[in-house]
Amino acid sequence: MAHPRSSSSAPSKGLPQMIRDQLRDEILKGTLPAGTQLRQDALAERFSTSRIPVREALRKLETEGLVSYERNRGAIVIEMDVTQICELLDIRVALECHAIRLSIPNMVQMDFDQMQEILDAYSASESITEWAEYNRRFHLALSAPANNLKLRRLIEEFCLNTDRYTHEMMSIATGKEGPQSDHYEILDACKKGDADAAVKLLELHILETKKNLLATDRMKQAL
Repeated sequence: MAHPRSSSSAPSKGLPQMIRDQLRDEILKGTLPAGTQLRQDALAERFSTSRIPVREALRKLETEGLVSYERNRGAIVIEMDVTQICELLDIRVALECHAIRLSIPNMVQMDFDQMQEILDAYSASESITEWAEYNRRFHLALSAPANNLKLRRLIEEFCLNTDRYTHEMMSIATGKEGPQSDHYEILDACKKGDADAAVKLLELHILETKKNLLATDRMKQAL
């Protein structure tokens, strides 16, 4: 695994971001599961730097809801409950629906080809882990033509955070055919330039995940 460069060779503002990106990726992939203690001294040694950029990286992860600070334990990878996940899904609806409305007037054939390629790979895959990744890529591709980097960054963070907790569970429960059918309908609306239809389809798509999550939690509670 490639490590960020030491503080002597990397820009001081860039190193915390590089550390944050690496840890974030490992948290979202499950390499660092919920409950993992993130010790600053160990991370500083791992990334060949001081504790200062590590501390800044952990604070960034805290603002994203991936890490919390516990007394006598320091930074811990958090585990969200269903209520928190549903709140994030509601935020996703607001952010992604706004983004797709901005995106559609700017979409060109290159955008449609990219989204089609992602969905084709999704359909061909038999790996739930890969399904989550292709789902992430598709949703980000929908927002990219909005040409708003701050909005895209917010979507990426909330999309990834919810996918971390929901996609494997939902994929086991529903398979990929239902979500994929939604994706193709959204893509078709984008190709037609029908922003109203695309927004409605995307909203229903995300809220369906929320409904399935709540139903799955009810079933677990009943056992």
